[in-house]
Amino acid sequence: MTKHLRSLFTSDSFSRRRFLMDSAAIAVGASSLIGSSGAWAATLKTVRFSEAVHNLGYINLYVGMHAGIFKKNGLDMQVVAAGGDTQTFAAVLGGSADFAIGDATMAQISRENGGPGVVVGTVVQRAHYFGVSKTLQPITDPKAFKGLKIVTSPEPNTNYSVAKRLLEKAGLKVGVDATIVPVNPGTEIAAMLAGQADIAIAYQPSVAAAEAQGAKVVFDFSSYIGPFCNTGIMVLPSTIQKDPEMVQALVTSFEEASRKTYADPAFAKQVARKEFPDLPGDVVDKAIDAELKFLIPAQSVVTKQDQWKNLMEMQVYLGNAKGSIPFDQIIDNSFADKAVASLK
Repeated sequence: MTKHLRSLFTSDSFSRRRFLMDSAAIAVGASSLIGSSGAWAATLKTVRFSEAVHNLGYINLYVGMHAGIFKKNGLDMQVVAAGGDTQTFAAVLGGSADFAIGDATMAQISRENGGPGVVVGTVVQRAHYFGVSKTLQPITDPKAFKGLKIVTSPEPNTNYSVAKRLLEKAGLKVGVDATIVPVNPGTEIAAMLAGQADIAIAYQPSVAAAEAQGAKVVFDFSSYIGPFCNTGIMVLPSTIQKDPEMVQALVTSFEEASRKTYADPAFAKQVARKEFPDLPGDVVDKAIDAELKFLIPAQSVVTKQDQWKNLMEMQVYLGNAKGSIPFDQIIDNSFADKAVASLK
């Protein structure tokens, strides 16, 4: 897995052609979202923003957009779901996105291989994954995963990484003692319900939707792992140098949105219902309750050292990263610190 993941960021495999293909695909998606913005359009700074997948772990982003926080700070957010952690960072590297949110390990790996990448904030502060099953009882000891088929997104997505580490830390060998079944991001629950696995490692609102269909949460990764930079805001140093005001406005907006999410859960639920209109309202409400109960969305955009330490320990353990870039060289908290100070 290590060679596969690292090779994505080398000049041979992560080629200009790959960048251009990813950039073109995301640009096409973005074009569908760029419409009339009324009087705001003439004064707002357009921000091309890539999210790994559309999910309620990113509720702070959606709250900020629906509350008009980004616009208040001068930004017109053009958000596109890239389809995974690697794809979202590829959009930044390829120039089709100014910022990306996803597994911040992507920036770390890029730096370790001589490429660019800086993390300017945290969006998800704990592992926002739950083990969901229709057949299993709650699991308190990870050794109980022995003999199970576990469905996740494919590597190097974070739910694959947390599942693999959990198994190996419990002394279980993947492919021998337990099997990981990779599926497209966002389809984990459907695969489990279809009988492809005993348990799905998934995120909200899919988890709440599964519970509405008779499944139940049998394992909580947020409590198991603790503080964890599950999702970071990634940007290129060249973007920071070119337009620090835009970076500051974006980070400040996330700080405001993070605070509003926790201060006004009712509004967060309204936003979540709009973002996921195909799901029953009570299912979405339950998903937000779970997100806030387990402190999954970041309470502040500042990236804390324990959050980053736990992420890096996992990725180094799995061989995905070397952990050779010091915290203060990969994490730039200067914008987050200014945001916090400005909002006191």
